[in-house]
Amino acid sequence: MEADATMTDADVTDVDSVTVDDDMDFDSGIRQASGSLSSSIREYRTIWGRTFQNSNTTDYWAPNDDESLEGMDITHAYTLLLMNGELFEAPINKHKPNLKILDIGTGTGIWAIDVADMLPAAEVFGTDISAVQPEFVPPNCIFEIDDVQLDWLWGPNYFDVIHARCLYGGIDDWQHMYDQAFTHLKPGGWFESMEFDIEAYSLLDPAITEDPNHVFKRWAKLFWEAGDATGRTFRVAQKPATPDGEIMMKRCMREAGFVDIVHKTWTVPIGRWASGKKFKDIGWLAYTFMDQSLHGWTLKPLGEILHWSPGRIDALVAEMREAIERPATAAYFEYHMVYGRKPHNGGMMDI
Repeated sequence: MEADATMTDADVTDVDSVTVDDDMDFDSGIRQASGSLSSSIREYRTIWGRTFQNSNTTDYWAPNDDESLEGMDITHAYTLLLMNGELFEAPINKHKPNLKILDIGTGTGIWAIDVADMLPAAEVFGTDISAVQPEFVPPNCIFEIDDVQLDWLWGPNYFDVIHARCLYGGIDDWQHMYDQAFTHLKPGGWFESMEFDIEAYSLLDPAITEDPNHVFKRWAKLFWEAGDATGRTFRVAQKPATPDGEIMMKRCMREAGFVDIVHKTWTVPIGRWASGKKFKDIGWLAYTFMDQSLHGWTLKPLGEILHWSPGRIDALVAEMREAIERPATAAYFEYHMVYGRKPHNGGMMDI
């Protein structure tokens, strides 16, 4: 069985809906692995003052310095708020003995560490191409420097749960990654994947979404163009061209052989324009994340790949920042989750 949980789908309702705070002052602004790793792994490249990983196999697009790592932890914080404190949505048996859990592209390792704390009897592994994880972690949490696009360190049917978040723009072959997750899960295991739609939208002014010249649309098109040029797409959570279409994430999961697939979409406000404390807090965290991340995000996709000048990049970032800071726009982005189960017979149909 497959189900979609989107903001407009009638089959399964979303956990919450976002509305505009009637008391919002729309004239006000918003501003206020291990110890044996070779030293070369930590010899990062510098682009316009920001550091980037030095992997020979995956030329990742976003910085990996302290500013970027803080953004990852902020993302984790508002993701927890969206999910009401839960670390995964899939119906995982947390009491199953000897659980083995993998976090692909673990970043700072914060999700893996939280899961290891929550499930002290489980073995939790986190992999990433950057050695940026903390040294002191729970004893059941292990970090490995590894590229998910290469052969995995573990054999087939090894994990009970595989989790991936925010890998957009960094994967050459998404279908292969989903196939690999399927192979390395035990029968009955779950894969849960979360990605952003990189296009921002306006809740109050639909014309913004339809305007091809608005900075929200131009920003997204530039990242799509850069991803297409490198073969590492940013379109994995892009809205389908037709109402009955499906996002790339869900298609990859279905074609890998997963069953009981669920697709959820969260509307994430940017700023404090939403009503209710929960969404005001989420919005402020999302704004903080974007405010400190916008410039770093552009350096490789626009600067190196599309050959933009620093001045041109600065102008675009300033325009984007002004647009998301305008409360009357009620800017938001969409955050997609797809999870599915590996059937017990390993085939397309469960028994």
